[in-house]
Amino acid sequence: HDAPRQQVVAVGTPLLTQSLGGHQGPVMLTAKNLQCMRALLGLAQAHGAVLGSAWHLVLTTLQHLVWILGLKPSTGGCLKAAPKNGAEPMGGGGPAMSSSSSVITTAVMADLPVLSAMLSRLFESSQYLDDVALHHLIDALCKLSTESMELAYNNREPSLFAVAKLLETGLVNLGRVEALWRPVTQHLLEVCAHPHTRMREWGAEALTYLVKAALNHPPQDATKTADTSAPAPPGKSLQVLLLAPLVEMSSAHPDIRQKQLDCTLSLLHSNGETLTHGWPQVLTIVGGISEGHGEALIRSAFQCLQLVVADFLPIMPRACLQLCTETAAKFGSQNQELNVSLTAVGLLWHMADYLYQNAEKLKEEQGDWDALWMCLFQRLGELCVDPRSAVRKSAGQTLFSTINAHGGVLKQETWQAVLWQVLFPLLDRVRTLSGSASTEKVNDMGGNILIHHSRNTAQKQWAETQVLTLSGVARVFHVKRQVLHTLGDFPRAWALLLEFIENSALSKNNEVSLSALKSFQEILHLSRPSEGSGNNGGALLGRSADPLGEAALWTTAWKVWYNIGIESTRPPPDVAVEDARSSNSLSLLYIPSQAFLTALVQIFPHLFQHIKARFVVSDLQKFSTVVQNAVAAPVHGEASPFILPTLAEVVLTALQESVLAAMDTLHREALAGTENLQAMVPAIFGQLLSFACYACQAPAYGKLQARSGSSGPKHLDWVTLSFVPFGERAMEMAVSLYVQTAQRPVVVQAGILHALVKTLHVPLGMKYNCPSQSTWKLAVTSLLAVLRVGLPIAHNNEVHFKDVWAELATTLEEFLFSSSNPPPTQSLEDQQCDEMLDCKVVQLIRECILPESSHVPKDFVLKIVALLNKGSIHSATSSTPVDTESTRKLREEFAKACFETLLQFSFLGGIVLPEGGVVNRLAVTSLLHRFQEVICHYVEDEQLSGKCPLPRHRMAEISFVLKAVATLTASLKKAPPDNVEWSVWEQLIALYPHLVSCSTSTSAQVCRSLREALHEYADLLAPPRTPPRQRNGGRPAAN
Repeated sequence: HDAPRQQVVAVGTPLLTQSLGGHQGPVMLTAKNLQCMRALLGLAQAHGAVLGSAWHLVLTTLQHLVWILGLKPSTGGCLKAAPKNGAEPMGGGGPAMSSSSSVITTAVMADLPVLSAMLSRLFESSQYLDDVALHHLIDALCKLSTESMELAYNNREPSLFAVAKLLETGLVNLGRVEALWRPVTQHLLEVCAHPHTRMREWGAEALTYLVKAALNHPPQDATKTADTSAPAPPGKSLQVLLLAPLVEMSSAHPDIRQKQLDCTLSLLHSNGETLTHGWPQVLTIVGGISEGHGEALIRSAFQCLQLVVADFLPIMPRACLQLCTETAAKFGSQNQELNVSLTAVGLLWHMADYLYQNAEKLKEEQGDWDALWMCLFQRLGELCVDPRSAVRKSAGQTLFSTINAHGGVLKQETWQAVLWQVLFPLLDRVRTLSGSASTEKVNDMGGNILIHHSRNTAQKQWAETQVLTLSGVARVFHVKRQVLHTLGDFPRAWALLLEFIENSALSKNNEVSLSALKSFQEILHLSRPSEGSGNNGGALLGRSADPLGEAALWTTAWKVWYNIGIESTRPPPDVAVEDARSSNSLSLLYIPSQAFLTALVQIFPHLFQHIKARFVVSDLQKFSTVVQNAVAAPVHGEASPFILPTLAEVVLTALQESVLAAMDTLHREALAGTENLQAMVPAIFGQLLSFACYACQAPAYGKLQARSGSSGPKHLDWVTLSFVPFGERAMEMAVSLYVQTAQRPVVVQAGILHALVKTLHVPLGMKYNCPSQSTWKLAVTSLLAVLRVGLPIAHNNEVHFKDVWAELATTLEEFLFSSSNPPPTQSLEDQQCDEMLDCKVVQLIRECILPESSHVPKDFVLKIVALLNKGSIHSATSSTPVDTESTRKLREEFAKACFETLLQFSFLGGIVLPEGGVVNRLAVTSLLHRFQEVICHYVEDEQLSGKCPLPRHRMAEISFVLKAVATLTASLKKAPPDNVEWSVWEQLIALYPHLVSCSTSTSAQVCRSLREALHEYADLLAPPRTPPRQRNGGRPAAN
């Protein structure tokens, strides 16, 4: 019988352990050895309660035998024979174990499952041991495992027997889990931290398997209810105990961390609804991410958090909601996985929605209810300054949407905390970080995501954040103004927000500055029509607000508007312009965009409605300075095609429209407003007239020279706008205002008529040289309108109008006898229209000036008469080429009007004017002198021309003069004798020889006119009817 027992059934390498010492060469197992193993298993199973420290020797022996037989750990800690390929995957995703170099005979292969089952029964029987004996067994397993760990430190293949059997022992003793949990899990945690990969992987497998089993195991005192077979969950202290080792698994080894997260996700799926007291541990595990973790770990952890937020918020203890919020925020701030960060921000929005929808229930259960909201807002605020622009944008949108949508549930004191602990610190941090952001280009954001050129530097990306943050805070002030105004320090908050707006509006970044103005509009409630009537919609503090407090808020807003306006529209320093010009970098100078300036000016009319009661002339001067600079600002050459109208269009730009709308607001309020507003009328006139001058001369913008968009090379650094329609509209507004206010004492005393005439003098003097022909034509109609209104007032207030006469005389002369030439392409119809305007001016002289000659200075009358005299006769000596096909160069209608006016105010028709002698004498004398001059020139030129006829315009001129002589002679004869001086008759008779000289003309037209004139002389051949001595001055008078 000895031979079979000595049969070798297996050959393998020895297991090196500290207790057995070294062993050289292979180890051979005989059937006798296996028989001894069975006996040892039976002994241990039967007498395990008394083995005590001898367990170590027994287990060491069994471990060696298992090693030689090649049994490997499997699911739950049982041992199985490894397949020939050496890979035995563990159930539940355990590690694959490689076989040792054991050689096992076929005879024993059938016995291996039996031996494995006997081993498992040995450890399953541990459930019948008392606590002391159980601890002896566990201590022996831990000691054995420690020896294997020591061996593994030398990079030798370790035995996993002890770890597997620790798991098996723990599983069968879950009924008294408190007795074994700490020593077993503590040792398994040490195994999890081992540097040997297989060792720590099996430690993690054993520990996670044990935790899942323990949480699913019913407690000792649990009873099944009648209607369900599910056991009751572990109690609070037990649940915390069971999850503690899972929390401690957060080691530096990524594979262990992955096992931990996989276990956590599995627990959430299987035990999530029963994790009543374990949520702090679960959230600690999920939130235990660090910068060293890779993307895979972060995604796994985040998958757990998504499940928690999506399914378990309602059953989570209220005290854990804040921890859940902070955990989500941690995922938002990690920089390994951008998509996770963005999705984490979405989870925060989901949590806010949950808090809002369950507000009543949570308030009852949670004492510090508003602290949850503050935690949420603060975490979102931190994400708003994340280094990644996409995260900042998402967090900012979520923060402000949450405040606006759910802020109604907050207490008043919480709102104060939101302002001073969240919003204003956020604005300050964004401003600081934006100022220090890099201007280096970023080509891509990773993941082959291309970046638009407007976001290709960190500074540009932070500019977007500035825009989002400031507009978000402004929207909060707008939407929540009813609750914010109840805060005691609202004026301080209002002033601080305006300070941030001012700072951003003065940014050199166009996007930031324009957005700041839109935020300004937002907080002033200008972006949407107010509900109800009039001013209530624009009240900052509501209808029952303190008027003085309201006024102070609006005054602050006005000061900020002025600061923004005066700083942003100030032209660049001369030194900067010169430096830029010398370096050929003018285009790099910063000048506000048209959109920015338009938005700035558009704010004023609405703001003015709330400050007009305190608005004085000095404030108007500040406003004028801002709008003058704003209008003068040129446009960048690259932007001009999008702003400037085409050559065929004569329209106002949006900025010019806004400026004129603001002036119109002042205009209307000054007419209907209080005394302080009415006192501003002269200043309003001054500003409008200043704008009117722009139609002829575009304003300068410091020393920056801008050229018209329609001239010069195609590419210009800066392009000036067309000011023709703007100046003309301002001119119309000034005339309209004068017509309405001319009689007001403040207008009379300020000499507004003189200012109007002086302003209109510019386009009237330039006439055809104006940039647009419409300008001087509008100036003519404007002059006629203001003179018809202003001259009667001037006659009654001579003291205040003494300066206007010389300016008016010069203006009329330079217009009626302009040195500019009409365009060569002018049509006959246009020429006739222009002449009609000249005639309207003469008509004004006839109707409004000469009848009141006694109320105006004598010098002025002399100039007017000389002007009429000059216009009454065509000048045949023009230096410009004359169209011989027509008489278009001669203003016959104009000359006729001048002539008739002179006749009317000489001694004709029995009209007697007070002190009209000056007008009479000058008028007729100058007329006769002009007649003689023209006739003499004609006679001389005709003789020199020989048989060649003179130009048609000369023939028309002499014909007109001869008719005028006939008309004047007839009028003198009809006039009362006392009204005609003797020198006039002498001058008329002296003209006769020159008339006779014209009789040689071959023109039928001239001859007809001459015949009419000579017929009138027939009456002059009769002697006077009254003796000469009876005439005034002793000279005979003609009839």
